[in-house]
Amino acid sequence: MPLVRAARVRFEDGRPVREFPSYRGQRNYPGLYWSATTGTHVGYESWLERDHLMVLDFDPEVSALASQPLWLFWEDERGKSVSHAPDFFVRRADGSVLLVDSRPEERRPARDVAKFEATRRACVEAGWGYALWGELEQVEAVNLRWLAGYRHPRCFRDEVAGRLREFFAGPAPLMDGAEAVGDPIAVLPVLFHLLWRQELVTDLSVLLGDRSVVRLAAGEAE
Repeated sequence: MPLVRAARVRFEDGRPVREFPSYRGQRNYPGLYWSATTGTHVGYESWLERDHLMVLDFDPEVSALASQPLWLFWEDERGKSVSHAPDFFVRRADGSVLLVDSRPEERRPARDVAKFEATRRACVEAGWGYALWGELEQVEAVNLRWLAGYRHPRCFRDEVAGRLREFFAGPAPLMDGAEAVGDPIAVLPVLFHLLWRQELVTDLSVLLGDRSVVRLAAGEAE
């Protein structure tokens, strides 16, 4: 269908337009990521895509996401038919759309760069945003991977969460709060879950540890 009509389609409700093949000897690592945002599994074709899914899942402004959501078709300057399936379709809480492609900077040959640029132009025409993402900053990636391990609602305990919110109403070291609230073995999963939900916040540009300063998020303090 024409791009103008396609811009009204809820691609987040669809299925991937192509499969995620897995075979012996392949160099990429496909898999499924369980999204706390959608409550479903979302496919990825590489560890970089998995990391980008994690970033999107962590973003409170993201309300829905889907992988390999659609095909774009166009003709190049020589009249040759070209196609591209962006890696992710993202719906934000305000209803706006972002398409994301994942590719390390050192693995962007001219042919693919042309496809990314054509996708960007198509997004402008459709009224969507577009982003081409590369590798995450290493410390940020390590921290998010750790917190993502506690993203599932099973890590949440209401009573413990309430006491953690009270303790971190003022900034304090992470482990001090865990020990003050109870047995750290039981408390830490809840603490990390609240950090994932961003009800509690800390500086994720610094490696997360016992002495990380944690505080209640500004909106939660009101």
